[in-house]
Amino acid sequence: MKKNLITKGLSLLTAAAMTFSLAACGGAGGAGSAQDSSGSAQDSSGSAQESAGGAQESAGGASSANSGTEGSVLNIWCWNDEFQGRFNDYYPEVKEVASDKSTTTLNDGTIVKWTINPNKDNNYQNKLDEALLGQENAAADDKIDIYLIEADYALKYVDSDYSMPIADLGITEADLSDQYQYTKDIASIGGVQKGTTWQATPGLFAYRRSIAKDVLGTDDPAEVQKALADWDKFNAVAEQAAAKGYKMLSGYDDSYRTFSNNVSSPWVDGSTIVVDPNIVKWIDQTKTYTDKGYNNKTTLWDDAWAADQGPKGKVFGFFYSTWGINFTLLGNSLETPEAEGGKAEAGNGIYGDYAVCQGPQPYYWGGTWICAATGTDNPATVKDIMLKLTCNKDIMKQITLDTQDYTNTMSGMKEIAGSDFKSDFLGGQNHIALFSEVAPTIDMSNAGPYDQGLNESIQTAFKDYYDGVVDMETAKKNFFTSAKEKYPDLTDIKWP
Repeated sequence: MKKNLITKGLSLLTAAAMTFSLAACGGAGGAGSAQDSSGSAQDSSGSAQESAGGAQESAGGASSANSGTEGSVLNIWCWNDEFQGRFNDYYPEVKEVASDKSTTTLNDGTIVKWTINPNKDNNYQNKLDEALLGQENAAADDKIDIYLIEADYALKYVDSDYSMPIADLGITEADLSDQYQYTKDIASIGGVQKGTTWQATPGLFAYRRSIAKDVLGTDDPAEVQKALADWDKFNAVAEQAAAKGYKMLSGYDDSYRTFSNNVSSPWVDGSTIVVDPNIVKWIDQTKTYTDKGYNNKTTLWDDAWAADQGPKGKVFGFFYSTWGINFTLLGNSLETPEAEGGKAEAGNGIYGDYAVCQGPQPYYWGGTWICAATGTDNPATVKDIMLKLTCNKDIMKQITLDTQDYTNTMSGMKEIAGSDFKSDFLGGQNHIALFSEVAPTIDMSNAGPYDQGLNESIQTAFKDYYDGVVDMETAKKNFFTSAKEKYPDLTDIKWP
């Protein structure tokens, strides 16, 4: 497929106008809008640059990618400002940042130009695809050097000629040896890795301590985990919570990732959509929760969903990945947002009333990968950025200590997990310890290029079923119709 994928694959997948996007991978930014902005990282450039002493040198190994002369402009494309914040705060070569953040100047005089196109309505991918298609004939200062991708559509770019094997930059297996394997698998095709990331994104269940005490008689994470250890127990607690006037989950989509990350096969076999039994379990559970009043009928990222996480919310808990807890959930928990002068501290809203446990199944959600664009005239700089921000243990540990994000260093996360690190937002809990148990269990063997579009389509198609507007068979037909509109090559569907 290679070059064809960008003409066929890029147009095929972007034609779907897919709107679901992880934030952060983040996400972050506004309280309920994790997909479009990321919330600034704390000002830690000093500590980050001090911790960069162990970073590998980047000059060697880049000769295979160019003649040795670097360009004067480094173009980075992304969908929100999360990576921009990480780069400006933690990349040791940053000299200064423009007041409007549109450019960053490096110590060697290189100007980093940021192109940020929000994800909404597939805007980021559409514009990126257009630029990549013109990459070969673009002027040197206009060529994309780095672009970011998310897990759900990673293969679209990884399996194309528009992303470089990172080995061609001079990055070795030894450089990547401390990263979680699944983070390498997502950005690989045929054993060739074509992207790398500073974060790992295992998921947990974040619950309200005060509600857990009322429903279960305890807010201790170990005891709450016992009560939620599998789906039967989780459903039983949902019934108990409802009897006390609480909702177990906020909306239709809250538990989706926990089910979809534990499927037994990819979405598509040949030209046939194969609906996994675990997806049907999500449908059945969500219908039950909607009919019995165990959820609040909200949708991910909408205002009602965000409000359910705040002081007036009466929802037991939320499934969240690493980025979601310290960015989105924290922001939504505050009575007075930080943007309005509030502080992230006890006494402001329900800050400190959340805790986390593993929940009924391990899962992951989101993540952001750095890709080197084929044709970059800055291969040595791109290599250095990848090495410093995704392979340097000291820098990544500092990111975690400063921001509570979970970074892609197995040894570094084990060290923090075993330390006295604690999150005030989570009532003094060391959630890194739980994340470090979940991260090694993440299995990406069933990921595929149709994930984003089909995940979105099935969630959208079944909302009318949950609300009683259509029956199950109609919802199934609506899902297949949506899937075929996005992917005309899919001709059949198989339900368990």
